[in-house]
Amino acid sequence: VQLQASGGGLVQAGGSLRLSCAASGRTLSAYDMGWFRQDPMKAREFVALIKWSSSSTYYADSVKDRFTISRDNAKDTVYLQMNSVKPEDTAVYYCAAGRGMTLTMSTVTESYDYWGQGTQVTVSS
Repeated sequence: VQLQASGGGLVQAGGSLRLSCAASGRTLSAYDMGWFRQDPMKAREFVALIKWSSSSTYYADSVKDRFTISRDNAKDTVYLQMNSVKPEDTAVYYCAAGRGMTLTMSTVTESYDYWGQGTQVTVSS
């Protein structure tokens, strides 16, 4: 599976941005999909996960009630809608695919089999 993240950019605090992650090479429908983020001074951190069937979603406390993860299996695409963004949301955002995720597994980078290249999100104050 090849993953291509897009949609990043510069946004003012309080604004919105929607990231996309498109897959090629294999359908995404069998995979649980996660979003992570990383800035240069920190380790890569979990943001959100959506199960393959869209039956469950998990969020980091720092983004809960502001970000929404969704997917369109017919388009092999996963989205991260980011609302009410804050300067501390500034990071490179990565999408990732894995299988059989539990809540605990979903927050660990080693649980994922495939990663996209990342898209930069910068939030100005």
